[in-house]
Amino acid sequence: MKKTLKLSLVSVVVALMCALTFMGVATAAGAAAGKTIVLGVTPGVHEELAGVVKPIYEAKGYTLKIVVFSDYITPNMALADGEIDANSYQHYPYLEQFCADRKVKLSKIGNSFIFPMGAYSKRIDDIAKLRKGATVAIPNDPTNGGRALVLLESVGLITLKPGTGWKATVLDIVSNPQGLRIVELDAAQIPRALDDVDLAFINTNYAMAAGYIPGRDAVFMEKADSPWVNIIAVKAGREKDPALLDLVEAYHSKAVIDYVAQHYEGSLFLGF
Repeated sequence: MKKTLKLSLVSVVVALMCALTFMGVATAAGAAAGKTIVLGVTPGVHEELAGVVKPIYEAKGYTLKIVVFSDYITPNMALADGEIDANSYQHYPYLEQFCADRKVKLSKIGNSFIFPMGAYSKRIDDIAKLRKGATVAIPNDPTNGGRALVLLESVGLITLKPGTGWKATVLDIVSNPQGLRIVELDAAQIPRALDDVDLAFINTNYAMAAGYIPGRDAVFMEKADSPWVNIIAVKAGREKDPALLDLVEAYHSKAVIDYVAQHYEGSLFLGF
């Protein structure tokens, strides 16, 4: 009888432990699903895509708050300071360089789309028409500036020091037969400078925010095999946060892919 009673008590204890464990898991899952996640983006395409992602993500039980930043630096500083949970606006080389320069720890948790950089002009419609001594605007941040120089080299207008790649600066130009005058400007301001320069290298989000369609309006641009894939970034240590991984999943959903194909054909490429 005592033995039977002990077994019964053990069974009750085990059952309670299992129930509590299950309740703990369920509570944790519920807490994760009930989170409000703050996502930082830049104006234009990134903001628009975040708007497409929002209902898909919120259908999973989350609330997504979208914060729009007007530059490339503040979204990463806000992420490092814990003011936002994730951001979606940059490619990995930029993140990597930013972390090294600013001594912050941020991580990539997923790819999004390739936003090909393009060369734009109000004066020419063919790169062969670019005059000698022309003024060319490139972004003044290290990775996008180097990216523009690599693209300029790809059409034969300059030659860079071997091995510099996207880390190239204007000081790494070893040949400039056209005598191009290269000026470095804040990436967000370059669309406004198009009246004052012959050619300008503009990131897709800023180009589209200014009313340009890269696949139609760029004199030339990067191809679909571009290594400059945009990413979703988080603060280091949150790479396995279920709520943030679910955000990546929402970005990769068929609805988002279909939206991009329909609205940005030839201007954005799949990066995952």
